[in-house]
Amino acid sequence: MRDLGAGLRYLGRGQQWVLAHGRWFGFGLLPALITLVLYAAALTALGFYADDIATWATPFADDWGSTGRALTRGVFAVMLWVGVLMLAVVTFAAVALLIGEPFYEKLSEKLEESEGGLPEGTVDHPLWRELWIALCDSVYVLFRTLLFTIPLFLLGFVPFIGQTVVPVLGICVSGFFLTVELASVGLQRRGVPVKERLVMLRQRKALALGFGAPLALAFLVPLLAVPLMPGAVAGATLLVRDLTGASGVGGPGAGRPLAGRPGAGPGAGSGVPNPYGGPGQPAPPYGRPPAPPQYGPPGRP
Repeated sequence: MRDLGAGLRYLGRGQQWVLAHGRWFGFGLLPALITLVLYAAALTALGFYADDIATWATPFADDWGSTGRALTRGVFAVMLWVGVLMLAVVTFAAVALLIGEPFYEKLSEKLEESEGGLPEGTVDHPLWRELWIALCDSVYVLFRTLLFTIPLFLLGFVPFIGQTVVPVLGICVSGFFLTVELASVGLQRRGVPVKERLVMLRQRKALALGFGAPLALAFLVPLLAVPLMPGAVAGATLLVRDLTGASGVGGPGAGRPLAGRPGAGPGAGSGVPNPYGGPGQPAPPYGRPPAPPQYGPPGRP
């Protein structure tokens, strides 16, 4: 529960920071606005063609009675639109980050400087390289997201479960992967590969859900994603500093070592070198995982 509350606090602190630094808030709005226009157009088009897609996807219902056929295809169309909407919530941050890479990168850097400084050994790539890494990482995260959203989409047709349990699980899945996407700005700076980002956040699921689930719900509200995006990047940067042991910044571990807390930066507060760029420690080259692995029992990636 502590991590759950910490994630929510990081989200709030990020929003407070950008409101106090209006220049960066303004810079972060434009990429989010462009992304919103693109997504709104895609979802509107899907709304117009959802019935045709449902008809194409359910040929087995052609010989059914009109009531059964209409009900089946109506449920399919609604579930399809809801499934795409949940996927849009997860990918919105990734697309906005790609469009606004220079802005969000600078915003994140400025926040880290104001909270104690950038980690030593920060990985610095040319812009084209950063964009390529971000694109590849986003595709990987999208693939992992689909592994959860597709089964949830199918479970949506199960009576009662599809209308109660599935939406809650959908928000949790969307919130977790939304946190992964937003944390990528700070973790890519530290040279942490995308697979290890997932491991770090799985070790701190409550932290990731406390940050991402409320944000995923907020992103469902039309137009709200645009003003929240700059603060979401700032809040995720604070969260990254917690994960890597650089700082507790208002979280449950503020002012005390992170050693012994599940998923805390390896070696934080214990005298063991932190491979992810904590104070005094250089970050590893991008794509090279630290050795030996610091998560879970021996032999587990």
